[in-house]
Amino acid sequence: MDHGPETDRLHDLLTAVGTGDRRAFDALYLRLSGRLHAVALRMLRDADLAEDAVHDAFVQIWRNAGRYDRARGEVTAWAIGILRYRALDLLRRRGRETAADPVIVADLADQAAAADPDNPPAFTPPELPGRLNRLETCLAELSDGARGSIRLAYVDGLSHGEIAGRTGQPLGTVKSWIRRGLAALKECLEQ
Repeated sequence: MDHGPETDRLHDLLTAVGTGDRRAFDALYLRLSGRLHAVALRMLRDADLAEDAVHDAFVQIWRNAGRYDRARGEVTAWAIGILRYRALDLLRRRGRETAADPVIVADLADQAAAADPDNPPAFTPPELPGRLNRLETCLAELSDGARGSIRLAYVDGLSHGEIAGRTGQPLGTVKSWIRRGLAALKECLEQ
């Protein structure tokens, strides 16, 4: 198991959260919330439900941090596992609330069955009005490296190091693609 600096930092934060340290919890939230939200969006395909799932997951993380066992896996995987169960609970609850419509229930059941953190379903956004359509247009104007890295960082919630590993590019290249890509997006959106 890799115990790099980020893995060790997450472990230290979670250990401190297990003792009731609110500052450590805030720091852990800042490090993990983006990735958990991206996973929740892919699973639930609904921004409001995703936010609820992330909130519920962090409540569980706060309550169960003292039970985390490093030997059983990394903090990120542990947190995603908690999120997955919270998201599935929300899908089941939503299914009960819409039980009169068998088409909706079947769709929710399909989503729940497909909810696998190692192979999450693709997030299909609803029609993007106005500014979000412009964002897609601006993203299309970026280089493949910048566009792909930005999507991996902000949609999939990967760290720069994880993007470098996935793309086979040096970390500095990935950081440059993201920095320059975000600057180009900002300029394009302001036009």
